[in-house]
Amino acid sequence: MKDNRFLPVNATEMRERGWDAPDFVYVCGDAYVDHPTFGAAIITRVLEAKGYRVAVLSQPDYKSCEDFKRFGRPRLGFLVSAGNIDSMVAHYTAAKKKRSNDYYSPGGKCGFRPDRPTIVYSNRIREAYGDVPIILGGLEASLRRFAHYDYWDNKVRRSVLVDSRADILTYGMGENILIRIAEILDKGVPVKKIRDVRGTVYLCSPEDKVNYPVAATFDYNILKEDKRAYAEAFGVQYKNQDSINGQAICEMYDNKMLVQNPPMPPLEREELDWVYSLPYARTYHPMYEKDGGVPAIEEVRFSITHNRGCFGACNFCALAFHQGRTVRSRSIESCVREAKLITEMPDFKGYIHDVGGPTANFRYPSCDKQLKDGVCPSRKCLAPTPCKNLKADHTEYIRLIEEIEALPKVKKVFIRSGIRFDYLMYDKSDAFFRKLVRDNVSGQLKVAPEHCSSGVLSCMGKPSFNIYEGFRKKYFELCREVGKEQYLVPYLMSSHPGSTLQDAVELAVCLKRDNYAPEQVQDYYPTPGTASTVMYYTGINPMNMKKVYVAVDYREKQLQRALLQFNRPQNAPLVREALKAAGREDLIGNTKECLVRAEGGHHASKPSQRNSNCNSVSKNNRNSKNPHSKKERSSQNTAKKATLNKKTSKRR
Repeated sequence: MKDNRFLPVNATEMRERGWDAPDFVYVCGDAYVDHPTFGAAIITRVLEAKGYRVAVLSQPDYKSCEDFKRFGRPRLGFLVSAGNIDSMVAHYTAAKKKRSNDYYSPGGKCGFRPDRPTIVYSNRIREAYGDVPIILGGLEASLRRFAHYDYWDNKVRRSVLVDSRADILTYGMGENILIRIAEILDKGVPVKKIRDVRGTVYLCSPEDKVNYPVAATFDYNILKEDKRAYAEAFGVQYKNQDSINGQAICEMYDNKMLVQNPPMPPLEREELDWVYSLPYARTYHPMYEKDGGVPAIEEVRFSITHNRGCFGACNFCALAFHQGRTVRSRSIESCVREAKLITEMPDFKGYIHDVGGPTANFRYPSCDKQLKDGVCPSRKCLAPTPCKNLKADHTEYIRLIEEIEALPKVKKVFIRSGIRFDYLMYDKSDAFFRKLVRDNVSGQLKVAPEHCSSGVLSCMGKPSFNIYEGFRKKYFELCREVGKEQYLVPYLMSSHPGSTLQDAVELAVCLKRDNYAPEQVQDYYPTPGTASTVMYYTGINPMNMKKVYVAVDYREKQLQRALLQFNRPQNAPLVREALKAAGREDLIGNTKECLVRAEGGHHASKPSQRNSNCNSVSKNNRNSKNPHSKKERSSQNTAKKATLNKKTSKRR
């Protein structure tokens, strides 16, 4: 019988299990949620299944080292993670203002963890136990493993491994990495001698031998001052994140050398099935009931993750640097077993909220070549055009959804993770598209065209806007065919590197043409581990080393954002200012082509005859009525406000 009790969270619970000390103490910046969409739950359950004693120290009091002594000194070491998302993203908005909520903390309240807990926790552990082994993991450590531009400090910081004084950093998906480290530690090997495990980063002397071929060596003292060198370094790092063709990378820190070993291969289907079969409690720890629980569980309580990795490779997304571009998926049988568990939960109402992942409609690598040669270092699978080797096929995903739908207690299965609409359009069969519209949309479908300007989309690593236009047209055709009033909610982003005021105007004109008034617009947010962040900091695209325009002035960011919500009365002064600065005063006035009235309500000038790229996409329909315009406007009033946490972890 599987034991799905929560792991010990204090010394009393540890002793009740008959332990005198744990093998590992897992320290986490999030509240303790034992659900397989939380990294802490997966790693602790995996180690438990391998026979190790694991205690959980969630959101410890970091103001002294006393709370880190709660379980005594662990036999093998401390595992330290900031939590499901980067702590600075969790704490601050894109405008660097403090957030009012923390969805990974009890009651959604802030203040339960410090900024950069990976560093703070590790230093407290050193204070408490000296040379005890400390292994870093999780998203924050993974994306900050090299010298990295930090948006909040506005400078290039050192690797988090250097600042934390930990022994090893694990990056990517950590199950097999930590199993291997645990086995070596259990044999009595000193942690400082563990240097050959894939998926790890360690510090050593510059004279020490590296166990793998080295792609390049960089110097932090140069990277922190030379933006071009920094962009070049990221380009090398990005091209070496594949387990088949990736090589080691080194960084010099005065008298120390940081070494990243090549990535650990992704878990194959049988391994993923095993990971998701472990006895998760599937909820937050009861100690949080008095606080109202942990809000983050609500989005995933009745959801199933069926895949890992994403070959979409958007430049603003950290997935390529963390989970990787190689897609793997669970078996249908494994997902159906999890669905059955969900149907037995006492508060299940018959609705599976999602069967998804980083990108919902990926099940396999994008081509057969990847299985032998790995992902192409210098070619994206989907953008700017689809690779000739791309295999776009939703057959198995359809079968997966249908088998879950066939379960007796399931009324409906929704797909709420981001889908790649371009991949869907490249499938020669429209069977999945039809099924999605007929059965699996919960009133509105969210997709991510992000922009309409070809220059901006190129910097984003996104496909041509024509693809979105074709998708949008067919979506509403299918909605009519099945007799359903359903909406399409596109995610849009302002001020991404490459976006000028003219580009923002182009997008605003496109929105007006389509009678779409977005309720939400995401300001570009530079976060560690993405190509877009490198562009923001350096003004250079690390993929081709070409210069990129970057809106770094706060006022210009305000103007670009206001243009995307030009219909709001409070934005009118900003929209006028933006249009004047962009040389588009023809869009100020009272005609139907104008975005905003002139100050005082008077017509400003005659409409311009020029056409934006966005307009020219569907110029034949420009003057015709759009039968879906009301629906699309209405969808914004009915859409729930999405949290940034969900965008960061599941979007696109």
